[in-house]
This record gives sequence, C-alpha cells and structure tokens, in this order.
Amino acid sequence: MDHRQKDWPEWLASAEFSVNNKVHTATKVLPFMANYGRKLRMEGNIKKRGKVEKATEFVERMKKVHEKAGAALKKAQEDMKRQADRRRKETED
Repeated sequence: MDHRQKDWPEWLASAEFSVNNKVHTATKVLPFMANYGRKLRMEGNIKKRGKVEKATEFVERMKKVHEKAGAALKKAQEDMKRQADRRRKETED
C-alpha cells in the first residue's frame, strides 16, 4: 500500500468485496445477499452454464431474506432504544 494513499483505485474492489461479503451485525445477513439474493463468490467459471432459478422461487427467497433482515434491524433498534432509555430523564419545564 502506498503511504500517500494514491493507490485507492487498486484497492476499492477488494474493499467493496470485503464489506459486501461480511455478515452485518444488525441484520445478520450479508449485504450482497440482501440486495441480490445470493452469496458473493470469487471462484468459479463464469462461462459455465448452470440451472437458472425460477423467478417466483427467487422472489420468495428474497422476501424471506428481507423479512429476516428487517426483523433483525427492528430488534437492534429496540435494543438500542432500551439502552438509551436506561439513563434518559424527564426534561424540566
């Protein structure tokens, strides 16, 4: 890595891959999975043809992923509120 940080373009793809391929602490889901409905992979042959998933199956799977992520976000929000409210006091008029 360049100490002057002029080599950002070389590292951005790796940084993006790392962020999208790490389970988010609040949602408990990979960001890439939540957006595209599949895991991010580096290996494999892109010319190899595989079985194409039916659109309805994909939609159902994505609904489940979004519901799970939404529930995890709601729980995280409730936990944060509970922690914040522990020290919260009424305001004086």
